[in-house]
Amino acid sequence: MYSFIKPFWGFLLLLICIPACKDDAPQYVNWAVYLGDKHSSQYSPLTQINKENVKNLKVAWTYNSGDADHEKNRTQIQCNPLIIDGILYGSSPKLKFFALNAETGKEIWTFDPFDDQEYKAFGMGVNRGLAFWTDGQQKRLLVTAGPFIYAINAETGNLIPDFGANGKVDMHDGLDRNVDNLFINSNTPGIIYKDKLILGCRVSESGGTGAVPGHIRAFNVHTGEQEWIFHTIPHPGEYGYETWPPGAWQYSGGANAWAGLSVDEERGIVFVPTGSASFDFYGGDRIGENLFANCLLALDANTGDRKWHFQTVHHDIWDRDLPAPPNLVRVNHNGKEIDAVAQITKSSYIFLFDRETGEPLFPITEVPTSPSTLEGESAWPTQPIPVKPPQFSRNRVTEKDLTTRTPEANAYARKIWEQATEGEHFTPLSENGTIVFPGLDGGGEWGGAAFEPSSGNLIVNASEMPWVLSLSKSDKIGAKNIPKGKSIYNAFCLSCHGKDLQGGDMFGAVPSLKNLKERIDKNQLTQILQNGKGTMPSFNFLPEDQIDAIAAFLLEAPDAEKVKVEEQDTWPYPYYFNGYTRFQDQEGYPAITPPWGTLNAINLNTGEISWKVTLGVYPELAANGMEPMGSESYGGPVVSSSGLIFMAGTLDEKFRVFDSKDGSLLFETMLPAAGFATPAVYAVDGKQYIVIACGGGKLGKKSGDAYVAFSL
Repeated sequence: MYSFIKPFWGFLLLLICIPACKDDAPQYVNWAVYLGDKHSSQYSPLTQINKENVKNLKVAWTYNSGDADHEKNRTQIQCNPLIIDGILYGSSPKLKFFALNAETGKEIWTFDPFDDQEYKAFGMGVNRGLAFWTDGQQKRLLVTAGPFIYAINAETGNLIPDFGANGKVDMHDGLDRNVDNLFINSNTPGIIYKDKLILGCRVSESGGTGAVPGHIRAFNVHTGEQEWIFHTIPHPGEYGYETWPPGAWQYSGGANAWAGLSVDEERGIVFVPTGSASFDFYGGDRIGENLFANCLLALDANTGDRKWHFQTVHHDIWDRDLPAPPNLVRVNHNGKEIDAVAQITKSSYIFLFDRETGEPLFPITEVPTSPSTLEGESAWPTQPIPVKPPQFSRNRVTEKDLTTRTPEANAYARKIWEQATEGEHFTPLSENGTIVFPGLDGGGEWGGAAFEPSSGNLIVNASEMPWVLSLSKSDKIGAKNIPKGKSIYNAFCLSCHGKDLQGGDMFGAVPSLKNLKERIDKNQLTQILQNGKGTMPSFNFLPEDQIDAIAAFLLEAPDAEKVKVEEQDTWPYPYYFNGYTRFQDQEGYPAITPPWGTLNAINLNTGEISWKVTLGVYPELAANGMEPMGSESYGGPVVSSSGLIFMAGTLDEKFRVFDSKDGSLLFETMLPAAGFATPAVYAVDGKQYIVIACGGGKLGKKSGDAYVAFSL
């Protein structure tokens, strides 16, 4: 959208958002869809807060849910809330859903899925938002928690009994394969098209027998009935079946759309970004390109039929999931206005296609890549790289990129760098360790990108943190000198909890399991292993004897070696993953030179980077004069018609406002906890607000339970 029609764009949105009412009735500009609209624009037409007065932003209200876990299993809030006709709908750290008065933050109602006993049988995960449907009379919220889809009356907070079974639908059902007792949920809300909720899912990507196929489905918003399914792991006779080994649809998992969807209602097309196939880091049992993993899919929203697709990574062995909903944009190419779709990636590439045909707007080349050195693996020989736009973060660590923060830090980083495999683009993982850059969290990530119609700029935050990843030969259960429980732990638990049981920060605060026997008994541990807890999924697919063996190992039971374990194909791979390891120096700082995080504007008309600025600081380093350095960030930006970019997401726990013209900082303030979420922008009775969920709980930061709204 360009400057000469910008006023009309704003007026049209106001007409859509402001209901027909008497002159003295409240007027609203809503944020009624996850990430702003069904195009995932992360854009607001509001102009009351502008470059001149943004310095006057103050906290309008704060809402505390009261259920953050600050100690044992630090909680998070990743929710981008909805604001509809003066009511804010959001979720708490422990997945209670609520409605607030959007002017005051006063609570109206809450709904707690934990009241449902069945829900307790599965890991909770996090929630990134809600979906809203209305026919002008009924108002329904469609939310997910655990393996269930719930339909909630938006006015009362009560379940709607005619949806599914007494208000809920089990996502295990209808996947055309028996997945009972396997882990499935949906962290990110589905998208509404007519009377359908179109939904992806989160599944276990660790592999073994516990992986669910990530098929895309549409559910009737009235009844909960499944109306269509698209098999992301094709069945016999379906397009793409030959890109997998025969019969893979019966055992392979993943290829799931966990990051959210976008929809072109006029064309009836839903755009679906998918992730890697299971197991993330080894594909010897799935030789081939593996359609439709790592694809941008364009599906008929009415039927689920494929219209076109593009695979961004062939035979993914790097966990290069497409991390965010694609942006549906209007761009100018060669003097012609084109409705396009832009997909950001963890690798910091942006793929841009004609929305209707799938034709790339900039050339994409298949670049030769290195072969794998792992037994049984066959890395795909090329990978697609767009000629434009350029990557918005660095893609390799050379000697000159090693940190110079201190001589000790440089020496520490150099030792790791010299031992690991370092290469450009897609270098396969090895037993010695491979530097993956951008890391597993990107580059681009789940916070998404914001599109500014007037400039054609896509605004995206990037983390510049390399990771060092490796695999080790699998231990046979009962192998000499390997405790039975340890071999099972190595396969299923080590990737998150670490070789030394020290825990980590991949999915939040993964707790240490050292001296576990002092904190928990066998019965409690068995319940967690079988049912899941927090962001940890259920391992209920493991046989009882293997659960017992893991428990005996972790609790240092004196008779651990006497636990009888039958050999079973729960881990059928010759390797296991050694864990999610950031490339950090001995003090925990990034082991490369800054910037460690950036905010970027990429012009989709020209394919060039318009500007780049550092994003975030390490306060203790800044206090010693080391600026600017940037930091990792989670959550994404929102851009407004007044030329402002609203962004939280950094480990310094700040909320910032930037000038969209050049990225200059206009405003910053501290939050009660890090705002690892994407803001929402709305207006009630002529007053503009920006609200951000402040849940912390990642990057070593404290957890929080607050939503904070700002206004003039």
